[in-house]
Amino acid sequence: MMLGVRARITLALALVLALSACAALGTDQRSTQGPTAEEVWTASVVLSSGRTPTFDEKRHWDLALDQKISDYLRRHPEAANALDVSTFRFLRQVAVGMTKEQVLILLGSPAATTTDGAEIAKLARGHWLAVNASGAREAWVYPQGWRLYFADTRLVDITQYLESR
Repeated sequence: MMLGVRARITLALALVLALSACAALGTDQRSTQGPTAEEVWTASVVLSSGRTPTFDEKRHWDLALDQKISDYLRRHPEAANALDVSTFRFLRQVAVGMTKEQVLILLGSPAATTTDGAEIAKLARGHWLAVNASGAREAWVYPQGWRLYFADTRLVDITQYLESR
């Protein structure tokens, strides 16, 4: 009986140590799917006001975003019939292949932009070779460490880097 208790305690401690080590490492990832509109909007509200949005603020934002998406799809019927329209319309998540206009509708204006190759390389960090190979010539920075890379008007790569606290 005592052996079983010790084994469980040891296993629990090992799990806690492993999870705390993962949390200390931060986030450094490259993806084809980026943040959702709600994630970025909520982070922006928290950064600007120091609090999470109220129910009414979220409802108002949600209705306004629905209207912007509907207007865009009316103006661009080819986008309305695209295979990945559900990512834009329903998931409200940026994804590689979207246009700058779609990204602006979902996430709003970026915190920073750059077309300088050296700055883009710094933003891409360890993913620079892949980001460069995708043809990226412009980078947009959003809250929570998201970096979006564009070649002309198309989103070609996405990275996220968050340092541990």
